[in-house]
Amino acid sequence: MADMASYQSDETDVGERAILDLGAFVGDLIIEDDAPSDDVSLEGLEQELEDCKTDDVVATILSKGTKLRDYTKDVENNLRKVELDSIEDYIKESDNLVSLHDQIRDCDTILSQMETLLSGFQAEIGSISSDIKNLQEKSMDMGLKLKNRKVAESKLAKFVEDIIVPPRMIDIIVDGEVNEEYMKTLEILSKKLKFVEVDQMFKTSKALTDVQPELERLRQKAVSKVFDFMVQKLYALRKPKTNVQILQQSVLLKYKYVISFLKEHGKEVYLEVRAAYIDTMNKVLSANFRAYIQALEKLQLDIATSSDLIGVDTRSTSLFLRGREPLKNRSAVFALGERINILKEIDEPALIPHIAEASSKKYPYEVLFRSLHKLLMDTATSEYLFSDEFFGEETIFYDIFAGPFAVVDEHFNTILPNCFDAIGLMLMIRIIHQHQLVMSRRRIPCLDSFLDKVNIALWPRFKMVFDMHLNSLRTANVRTLWEDDVHPHYVMRRYAEFTASLIHLNVDYGDGQLELNLERLRMAIDDLLVKLAKLFTKQKLQTVFLINNYDMTIAVLKEAGPDGGKIQMHFEELLKNNTAIFVEELLVEHFSDLIKFVKTRASEDSSSGSERPITVAEVEPIVKDFAGRWKTAIELMHNDVITSFSNFLCGMEILRAALTQLLLYYTRLSDCIKRIVGGSTLNKDLVSISSIMYEIRKYSRTF
Repeated sequence: MADMASYQSDETDVGERAILDLGAFVGDLIIEDDAPSDDVSLEGLEQELEDCKTDDVVATILSKGTKLRDYTKDVENNLRKVELDSIEDYIKESDNLVSLHDQIRDCDTILSQMETLLSGFQAEIGSISSDIKNLQEKSMDMGLKLKNRKVAESKLAKFVEDIIVPPRMIDIIVDGEVNEEYMKTLEILSKKLKFVEVDQMFKTSKALTDVQPELERLRQKAVSKVFDFMVQKLYALRKPKTNVQILQQSVLLKYKYVISFLKEHGKEVYLEVRAAYIDTMNKVLSANFRAYIQALEKLQLDIATSSDLIGVDTRSTSLFLRGREPLKNRSAVFALGERINILKEIDEPALIPHIAEASSKKYPYEVLFRSLHKLLMDTATSEYLFSDEFFGEETIFYDIFAGPFAVVDEHFNTILPNCFDAIGLMLMIRIIHQHQLVMSRRRIPCLDSFLDKVNIALWPRFKMVFDMHLNSLRTANVRTLWEDDVHPHYVMRRYAEFTASLIHLNVDYGDGQLELNLERLRMAIDDLLVKLAKLFTKQKLQTVFLINNYDMTIAVLKEAGPDGGKIQMHFEELLKNNTAIFVEELLVEHFSDLIKFVKTRASEDSSSGSERPITVAEVEPIVKDFAGRWKTAIELMHNDVITSFSNFLCGMEILRAALTQLLLYYTRLSDCIKRIVGGSTLNKDLVSISSIMYEIRKYSRTF
């Protein structure tokens, strides 16, 4: 404690000495009033004083009038006092400063130790980073090696799988039955055989010498076994009453992979199976079509013979043949009738012969023709699709159907030369056209050439039969055909029905060649009809005969189509012309004097000063004659028309036209009388126009 007191006493003495020394030092300072100095420049002083005017301290000093020297001394004293206070404060805090110094020194030591430790950590971390990098490189290298080994293992595994021949596969191929499992095994064997042939790695492998002989033996065994199996299945097709299509779809298609296997791994055997199938189906289908055709022939109804032509005289037929006429259905030779329905039944199933035969029903040949070709189309479609799916070849169809085509051709070549039914031939042409459309919609081209060939055969035959009808009109014996009857002639009725039938069958086709032939036929019938008409001794009968025939022809043609046509228009024009001729002939027969006077004298104008003017005496007999018998004459005209014309409506139209023309003639007569001098004396004998009109209306009511 004494030492501390001594230390503090020493420090106090030092402080006091310092204070005293500072006071002595400050006291030695001498500030003179106007001490000149070469180092001090007063330049700019005035400006600085001006700037200091705004300073608060300077302003306060100046305002109090304090001298600058005194103020300076005060400032120095204040500074000295502050300095001494600071020293005293420092001395008071000296212990704390010493303690702080010690603490700083300790911290510095600790930080030095930490620096050393961290430097060691940094070195260790650098070493660890290097190790991690090495490990990463080793890991990547190992990963690449693993990947390569997996790829190699995968290829090796696939290679082993592709070349290995499991015992189970050998057992199935050698001893197993041909079924679904067998075909799956064939697929596996096929893959192995392809692998052996294609894979280059296998060809350089030592395993080839071990595996290839085994695979070859399996291939030979499989080919032999499936060949025997397929031949057995094909023989089943030859059994009588076998439904070939059902057997194909339900049995053979299940084994279509067998055919693919043979095609790839047993080409020679495949060709044998293919040839066996072609031979089997050719014979089976040929036999089926031959039997069907024979059954159809029993159902055929004969329609026409070589003598059933438009211009042939039916009276020349022998009594024996006339007795068979109803069996031949003569009305169907020229009239289409219900035969057109066959075109509406184009998609109906084919006839079943034994059912039709049981009902004792007979059919025109076009019905049998449609059934035969319907069966042919359906069979061909089924076989074409099956051959394409089963064998993968479309051309095999034509080898199979060479036989059925030959059977149908043989039948057709027998029927066609003996067919004289032009309507039936045209129906068959239309049926073939419809069948071509059916096959086109099915997108099956296998019958294109066959149907074209049938069509090409039908047209010349139709043209030949048509020309026979045409020549029968051109070479007809008019004397033999003529009958003393003004009603429609049977030849004209045949022509009308025949033409209407062909027009009806050409409605949706617009065949220009057929239209040209019909025009030729129309010219021939025109000539024949005029020749027949000229055999009547009276002109009036000739006209009536022509009108009846033209009217009947128009009525029949209208049934073929409502839109008419060139031929109908031609006969309508002829009817119109002959009607006008008949009306004139009818009126001349009953009112010849009246008509003659109106045509020759009534047109002369009395005011023109003609050489021989009309007189009352000239007209009076005509007027009295008409007044006395006009009603009776009209009644006779009515009876004449009723008995002359077959078509009542046509007759009534002609009667009305005649009465109208009569009214015109009588009106002209009345007008002429009004212009005659003294003609008023005949008024009492003139028939009023209203009376004649009433009579015309009375007859008009009948139709």
